[in-house]
Amino acid sequence: MTTSLNAARRRADLDHLASATVDLLVIGGGVTGAGVALDAASRGLSVCLVEAHDLAFGTSRWSSKLVHGGLRYLAQGEVGLAYESAVERGILMTRTAPHLVRALPQLVPLHGKAHDPVVMAGLRAGDVLRRMARTPSRVLPGPRHVPAVEAMALAPGLRRAGLRGGLLSFDGQVVDDARLVVALARTAAGFGARIVTRARATGLTGRGAHVVDTLTGASLHVRARAVVNAAGVWAGELVPGVELRPSRGSHLVLSAATVGLSGTALTVPVPGARNRFALVLPQRDRRVYVGLTDEPVDGPIPDVPTVPRSDVDFLLRVASSVLERELTPADVLGAFAGLRPLLDTGDGPSADLSRRHAVLTGDGVTTVVGGKLTTYRRMAADAVDATGLTANRCRTARIPLVGAGPVTGPSHLAARYGAEAPRVAEIGEVAWAVRHEGALTADDVLDRRTRVGLVPAERAAAEPAVTAEVAEELAALTAT
Repeated sequence: MTTSLNAARRRADLDHLASATVDLLVIGGGVTGAGVALDAASRGLSVCLVEAHDLAFGTSRWSSKLVHGGLRYLAQGEVGLAYESAVERGILMTRTAPHLVRALPQLVPLHGKAHDPVVMAGLRAGDVLRRMARTPSRVLPGPRHVPAVEAMALAPGLRRAGLRGGLLSFDGQVVDDARLVVALARTAAGFGARIVTRARATGLTGRGAHVVDTLTGASLHVRARAVVNAAGVWAGELVPGVELRPSRGSHLVLSAATVGLSGTALTVPVPGARNRFALVLPQRDRRVYVGLTDEPVDGPIPDVPTVPRSDVDFLLRVASSVLERELTPADVLGAFAGLRPLLDTGDGPSADLSRRHAVLTGDGVTTVVGGKLTTYRRMAADAVDATGLTANRCRTARIPLVGAGPVTGPSHLAARYGAEAPRVAEIGEVAWAVRHEGALTADDVLDRRTRVGLVPAERAAAEPAVTAEVAEELAALTAT
């Protein structure tokens, strides 16, 4: 079956659901929901995924774009979670999505008398996990000390005064977290899953949900043998008794030239804190993301979180502590924040809550919360297992996502589309997004199929042309 998602397929899927019963209904089109859809469909189940907005609309597009090996979890004593992260990172980098996840060099600068043997010990412990997970050193080299001259070559924007060298290590970086979600959804569609966006689910039971098509206002009842609630920070609004403590992770977008970085990220110790670091992360579009915070969020959950000035000031201050140039709010091109769907386990700062996922059952609905982008596949497998729908075992560790395979075509497209780059080059990214990736609006293209929307000025400049082309493409699809 084709992996293409578009308005015509969406319409056909809605028509089918009006009179059919599926094995599994998945609520939520983020990385977890898309992962559940792929897992279940690849085991032979009939699957429908409904998403109130667009694929990767929520937290899944607001990550640090890291697929990490769980070093932080080691520091917190969660060895099992750290190992799980290392295994899943290796699967993504070597089997399922090598076109989307690549090695990222990361440097801990050492200024003055700073030389923390604990940090290096942690990096070496992380490398032990890498070996245990059987990720080759050619994919992720081991950590090492580098002298000051090499540190400056890797990160020319570092403050020269007092620089004694650095600690160099490697981790995984996803070229675009939203693209990973789209790839998962399209791969699931290739196994027959029905992926329906702009479809808001209400009234969940263990046998289905009431669904409203937000494009037309029409409604239907989707019948299913089992339901998985993968709505992230909104999961508690759909199922009573699920208690979450959302935590805000803010990032800033800056020019790489302003920061003085090329391909090496910086891991910056937060002054006055132990085992807490900020990240300065170079991207392929010559931008740099500076993150991230970990602040509790109270009250109603917004569709799109905002970044408060306090987070901006904090991130600029920490990043500037190791840079030659002091960063100011005038340097910030854009900002974004995601809300982590952390399970409320009691008192204490949100930064201390476990990132281990949980699969909960109640009222016949299976809810999966917590976890990280890196471990989405394991979360999905546990959720499908919990439904009891099939005795077939999870297969997704060896299923390549769309775009995996020999990469050719223009380099800027190959880095984002993998083996599909030549086909994208033939028709253009906007047309590709509408015809094959389920984009229904200009917002879908600007904010999720591409990352133009992360810089408001660039988004405003591109929006008129993208809006016109999306309308033209949708008209052509509707006419067929």
